[in-house]
Amino acid sequence: MKIKRLGLLGVPVLALAAVLPLSAAGGGAQHVSWDIIHLTFTPLTFDPGGSASAKAPDGDMITLRGSGTFVAPNGSNGGSGAVTGGGTWQTFSAAGASTGSGTYEVKELVSWVFANVQGAVVIDNTGDTNERANGTAVLRIQFSDGQSGVLTVGCHGPAAPPGIFEGIATTKGFKTYYDVQAPGADPDANRTAFHVH
Repeated sequence: MKIKRLGLLGVPVLALAAVLPLSAAGGGAQHVSWDIIHLTFTPLTFDPGGSASAKAPDGDMITLRGSGTFVAPNGSNGGSGAVTGGGTWQTFSAAGASTGSGTYEVKELVSWVFANVQGAVVIDNTGDTNERANGTAVLRIQFSDGQSGVLTVGCHGPAAPPGIFEGIATTKGFKTYYDVQAPGADPDANRTAFHVH
């Protein structure tokens, strides 16, 4: 009798053990694409080719265009060298004069934190509309003039929880462009998109 009861207790334990590996795989690596987008308001459409800007404490500004992909081990807060992408950069003085330009290349994922799925219906020419997500990625980048930096891409789209900015912040050499410029009426400016595959 006792043996039968112990045997019956073992069935749920074995069933749980069989499910656990599937759950762990579900929380495994995430394949993510990111884009600085152009937005058309009517109908609401995401296209590649937008720009995003941030300002330094002295009023200088940097503007980036670009896109890329990364693989985030374990889905969150993991560094990874499995990255692609980059784009162009241009810097401006506080008076608005161009002070430099070139390209940048993504070298490494420092951190990725998935917030949630967006869910809103849009025409999405940057990826599968069902895979759009809110979150924050931190990427190590290399500028064409030899300087390095850390690029933070934030997406605060539909249904995003509070606390995520929309746009970019970056360092370039010692300069910190952390004053994120908010999206406004300009359809090319300061909007991003993530897709989690």
